[in-house]
Amino acid sequence: MRALIAAAAGLAAALALVLTITAIGAPPGETSPEPLLTTVPKHP
Repeated sequence: MRALIAAAAGLAAALALVLTITAIGAPPGETSPEPLLTTVPKHP
């Protein structure tokens, strides 16, 4: 029973964190038009 209560408390805390971040919103700014590099460039 304690495990169920602990799991419920953890889930409630995680949900509260997600809702808080959603309410605050994304920071202002612009995204870069250049794509991100996903591999290391090869040097000759």
